[in-house]
Amino acid sequence: MNVQQRIEAIVHAHPVVLFMKGTRARPMCGFSASVVGVLDEYLDTYETVDVLADEAIRQGVKEYASWPTIPQLYVNGEFVGGCDIVREMGSSGELESVLGSPRRDAPRPEVLLTDAAAAAIRKLDGGEGPVAVRLQISPAFEYAMDFDDPRPDDVALEADGITLLLDRSSARRADGLTLDYLERGGGDGGFRIDNPNEPPKVQPMTPAELKQRLDAAAPVEVFDVRGPDERARATIAGAHPLDDEGKALLEHLDRDTPIVLYCHHGVRSAAAAEHCLRMGFRTVYNLAGGIDAWSTEVDPSVPRY
Repeated sequence: MNVQQRIEAIVHAHPVVLFMKGTRARPMCGFSASVVGVLDEYLDTYETVDVLADEAIRQGVKEYASWPTIPQLYVNGEFVGGCDIVREMGSSGELESVLGSPRRDAPRPEVLLTDAAAAAIRKLDGGEGPVAVRLQISPAFEYAMDFDDPRPDDVALEADGITLLLDRSSARRADGLTLDYLERGGGDGGFRIDNPNEPPKVQPMTPAELKQRLDAAAPVEVFDVRGPDERARATIAGAHPLDDEGKALLEHLDRDTPIVLYCHHGVRSAAAAEHCLRMGFRTVYNLAGGIDAWSTEVDPSVPRY
């Protein structure tokens, strides 16, 4: 099956398909994030294809649609358009009929604004009247906050005399969010956001923690992202080389399987760990300090280089 046949099969296998950079939970460009934000207004589920994970698909889909950019939206096997077209159709109301799904009601998230955060906002505002603050949450869960005026379609939440403004997309990602303010001494401080809706993140794991898991035979799969020359010098017993065979193993693992990745010092494995998140793995660790730290902190019989 050539790449055009693969794309043809994908767009006809699902009612709605978005070819994008990254995934729905972790968009890797602003245009893809924007289209995800629009589609989320209408649909609970739709298929996404990460073109960054397949260069043949990335180039092939541009030829397939005779459209030079990513993202690309397909509905019922037909090409709809890119970012600007999708946004325009959303604004005009046309997207509702194309998708066959009405725009969902605006969410009303539960958001906690702590006393410390409220006091900090009032201090920054410097006035005595009503205060309105806009909180934006991107599909990648990046946050922005500033004073602003209400806009059409805003979700407005009142807390302690402060109006928190969220666009509809941000409001869907805000339920259960806590906005706090932490003093750091010397009159300095900063806002802190705890949001239970954030997708999983790569977590560091120390060599001692990995040894403890391996000794306890706890469920975990360890992958070595280094090349064969480095692996010939030193390795952690039981680790899977991330060669073709290792990649196939990774692809077929249950996405709830805890994954630990390592390299020499932890830089290359950090990038590989981010890729595992985009694959859908929920518990991903990067070995802090890599195999060099494993040698110095756990097993000195492993050669350093």
